Amino acid sequence: MRTVSVVIGTRPEAIKMAPVIRALQAHPGLDPVVISTGQHRQMLDETLDAFGLAADIDLQVMAPRQTLSQVTARILNGLEARLPGLGADALLVHGDTATTLAGALAGFHHGVPVVHVEAGLRSGELSSPFPEEGNRRLVGQISALHLAPTPANRANLLCEGIPDETIVVTGNTVIDALRWAGEHAVEYGDPALRDLDEDPRRVVLASAHRRDAWPQLAEIAAAFRRIADEPCTRVVIPLHRNPAVRQAVLPVVAGHPDITVTDPLPYLSFMKLLKRADLIVSDSSGAQEEGPALGKPTLVLSEVTERSEAVVAGTAKLVGKTTERIVAATLELLRDPVAYDRMAGAANPYGDGRAARRTVDAVACFLGLGDRPEPFVPETPVDQFAAELARSADYERHAPQPTL
Repeated sequence: MRTVSVVIGTRPEAIKMAPVIRALQAHPGLDPVVISTGQHRQMLDETLDAFGLAADIDLQVMAPRQTLSQVTARILNGLEARLPGLGADALLVHGDTATTLAGALAGFHHGVPVVHVEAGLRSGELSSPFPEEGNRRLVGQISALHLAPTPANRANLLCEGIPDETIVVTGNTVIDALRWAGEHAVEYGDPALRDLDEDPRRVVLASAHRRDAWPQLAEIAAAFRRIADEPCTRVVIPLHRNPAVRQAVLPVVAGHPDITVTDPLPYLSFMKLLKRADLIVSDSSGAQEEGPALGKPTLVLSEVTERSEAVVAGTAKLVGKTTERIVAATLELLRDPVAYDRMAGAANPYGDGRAARRTVDAVACFLGLGDRPEPFVPETPVDQFAAELARSADYERHAPQPTL
């Protein structure tokens, strides 16, 4: 039996790693040990509980208003005290958070091979998103196994000199989670939304919380307010708990009769809201994957994205962070059925619901317990093109750029 440590700390990590943890538990040769850093305290616990999971070890690093350096240092110190006694054969981290970076560093320092789930995403700009772009690039340099969601992510890694034999294209596990949640989501989880199924208005799901957006949060909130002025439109904002976000957004949107502000919703409730929404306006990385998977036009509050596949496929669009651009793009979709249907009908490039199985099979193969899994091959032409280029001898010259 091989021991696999799984380090998670945020709600998105819990969502995307839950299917992996369940698949690890089902594997006869692997024994997962789930380590929670507690970076997102309440939201993390709620999400694990929704999947019927719980952490085996809780580092409890959460503290009010701590800086990125402080939370990273606390996670490293916590892992320093727990990792040596686990005898782990591999350590899994996900994505690009402080937990991801600290977890990978701790594994590297203790000689535990690091497996990077959701590897190879690149925006091409170190400061956007911040600090995520820097974190995932750093983790990529010390990982032993890179699990790339798409062929385009694989191409990014190859361009950075990552050996091809250490990369497996798995699809994104968020699609596995989404399919499971679709069978279990029964309520919205907030009294302010209990009338949503009977509400004839179009629903715009809106959110913004990334650190690189903080200077423009008031301008983004002003866009949300103007969108709500559109007839027969309701804007729902599940507002992040970070005080900096709430202090910037709430004063701008408060009191509007067609804006509903809630606390962050439990995962299953959020999935029900996502299915009810007509379109999404957000800087959330998860929304850029979940929206396309559900056929929801998604407007991304950024000038660049590490998830360019959906933009190329046509189901997502970059609209920046200025009020005018956000409002113009949203109103076009609300007023033009042809434009709306064009985005809603675009293909999902991110997964087929079997990413967790490929992930676990790749880990098992890495540990000598099975064969290398067949890679995920998307149906969208952009990723088929990326896959062909990544296999060719001239991928370095032609590989698709991570920004659009």
